[in-house]
Amino acid sequence: MRFGHIAGDRMLDLVNTVAWRLGGPERSEALRTFSDVVDWCLESDLVSPDEAATLRDLAGRDATRAERERVHVVDAREKAYALLVEGDTEAAGGLADLYRTALAAADLVRAGDRWHWRDRDTDLSLPRHRIVRGLVALTQREDLDRLHQCEDATCGWVYLDTSPRRNRRWCNTKDCGDRNRARAYYARQKAKSRRP
Repeated sequence: MRFGHIAGDRMLDLVNTVAWRLGGPERSEALRTFSDVVDWCLESDLVSPDEAATLRDLAGRDATRAERERVHVVDAREKAYALLVEGDTEAAGGLADLYRTALAAADLVRAGDRWHWRDRDTDLSLPRHRIVRGLVALTQREDLDRLHQCEDATCGWVYLDTSPRRNRRWCNTKDCGDRNRARAYYARQKAKSRRP
């Protein structure tokens, strides 16, 4: 898989499509093209392979609109981050506006014993609409008290801490965890060597 899926919710994984979010110049965007957005949606089961093929074909015919849609997706992602991590009420209002648009593009239909949103059209706005509905559903989770941000100074990734003691510190113990433990060890060794 191309994208990290460590957060405990696919919409939090979307929020994590920015590497080194807090790292200033090290910050790196993973959704650089509309095709990246489609790849993420496909990996996250938000679109089917047939829908992905249709979206890629549509993007090939209208690259300008595809880029606008990519920007809208990134904007929705950043609004969700600001709402969830910073408690930004303006971002909440912006996400609510996007949600109203996403709902207007779909019908609530029954499939078996469940209800779900069915988009009326497979057009370039499809990923944005599904993502926005998913982001709003994320804000309604009952376990958001478990939302935690990686304690690495520059990482910024978020996740649901499902550890029994709620003491998970790093987004990934093999990445941020190991790096920070190594830094702490080096700092301790350096401090020891300076003692008389």
